Amino acid sequence: MTKNTTASYDLVAHLHRQRAFSERTFGPGSRADGVLDHIAKELREIAAHPADLEEWIDVVLLALDGAWRAGYTPEAIASALATQASLACMRSGGGIRWCSRRSMRTTFNARGGVFRVGLGRNFPRRSL
Repeated sequence: MTKNTTASYDLVAHLHRQRAFSERTFGPGSRADGVLDHIAKELREIAAHPADLEEWIDVVLLALDGAWRAGYTPEAIASALATQASLACMRSGGGIRWCSRRSMRTTFNARGGVFRVGLGRNFPRRSL
């Protein structure tokens, strides 16, 4: 029987490895235009082959690359991902069905609106 390692995948460690590879391979700095061009290329490939998982993952990896290049730490990126996932769960339109109620650490005001998400909304940038 094979052990499932994806259940405990360390995103922060991955981001440190991805940053080292990307900086070594493509150079330092923002490179926003190049990252955006590459995302646009991948989106065209997804449009042509929407069931291709590798193309979807390429977009995810490029987005993560863009985030560290914009000055965010791996920890801030992981926190933002967790927060955005929780916020997506709380949006109307039935998205809550795939989210665990226990994983959403959220405080609501008297009118039922979210005013604080417990996963953190402060994503400090570091200087490039």
